[in-house]
Amino acid sequence: MNQMIKQRIEQINRGEEPSGYKLTAVGIVPKEWEDTCLKTIGTFSRGKGLPGTEMKDNGVPCVGYGDIYTKYNCKFEVAQNFVDQVIADDSTKAHTGSLFFTCSGETAIEIGKCICYTGEQDIYVGGDISILTTNKSVVPLFVGYQQNLFTSIKQKARYGQGNSVVHIYSNSLSKLGVSYPKDLKEQQKIADILSKWDKAVSLQENLIEKLEEQKKALMQKLLTPKDGWKKVKLGNICNITTGKLDANAMEINGQYLFFTCAKEVFRINTFDFDTEAILISGNGANVGYVHYYNGKFNAYQRTYVLDAFSDNIHLVKLILDVYLSKQINSEKRDGNTPYIVLSTLQQMKIYLPITQQNELVNFFSKFESKFKLETQKLTKLKDQQKAMQQLLLTGIVRVKK
Repeated sequence: MNQMIKQRIEQINRGEEPSGYKLTAVGIVPKEWEDTCLKTIGTFSRGKGLPGTEMKDNGVPCVGYGDIYTKYNCKFEVAQNFVDQVIADDSTKAHTGSLFFTCSGETAIEIGKCICYTGEQDIYVGGDISILTTNKSVVPLFVGYQQNLFTSIKQKARYGQGNSVVHIYSNSLSKLGVSYPKDLKEQQKIADILSKWDKAVSLQENLIEKLEEQKKALMQKLLTPKDGWKKVKLGNICNITTGKLDANAMEINGQYLFFTCAKEVFRINTFDFDTEAILISGNGANVGYVHYYNGKFNAYQRTYVLDAFSDNIHLVKLILDVYLSKQINSEKRDGNTPYIVLSTLQQMKIYLPITQQNELVNFFSKFESKFKLETQKLTKLKDQQKAMQQLLLTGIVRVKK
């Protein structure tokens, strides 16, 4: 990184605007970049509910609300779901380059996730999704990447409406800020660079997914209750509380980790916990996702914090990794979004060996070391990816056309 770029970053971190730059809704960008809102670069339309029971492995391609959260990151080319032609509604048909925004979420920071469709075949769009068809002034993928920047996420959070389920509507999405270089070649170059980072992250995620499958198979075999194991209620072997913060309390360069109901861990500048803990997502698409952390951190009000264990915390986490999803599926409350309540965790019965807890943990630690190493690689890749997105999508670093 050359000295000029370093100086720009230092100035921005001090709250200053570098020479030749201006402050916009998406951050500080070059003065010559266009600064506007989404309604000026395209038109919005809405998806329509596609009956889940009709989803199949062939037919016409479609994308549903859940797909955006669980299957795709910033873009996708090939649909993973299909629907019968008779069900598909031509009014919800989208074309290559369309941007899809989710219109609801469990928290304010989850609403409005944006992905770009880059496939050649027309695709049908399910309910609770807003579709932005852009005009020729922008490269859709560039806009899609920018709409997932931290500053854009915070913009969308401010427009969220509702409590148990947070909504954002097309008229609010249309007001979201967007800034871009007027030269389409520069936009495309930035999108191409970021796409390469996507590929690297995806490859690492696939490797970790395979390791997870191996780990689950091994845990299923070794952690199945045996003679001499004790049955306990989870609430009797640990303390269970929740965080107190709104999910959008995150800060981009915070000093401490901030756990929400997302798989991703955010940052914040205050901490309410200083302990060794298991953290469990209490609602949403990732309900029941389990983290482990030892140190100072903070947590969202629907994230459960389990600490002060009387048994080996690492062994309990392994057992929760295997059995918690089954417990949640049997007891979770289903409304528009799934969630679990405190009693679900307090009353959950698990089996633990009376002896040899440390031996089991040590056995799995060898596998965990490999898993942790690859996960650390993924975290580093994602951190580098976020930094690159921030630098390129705000013009702090300029690309050669």
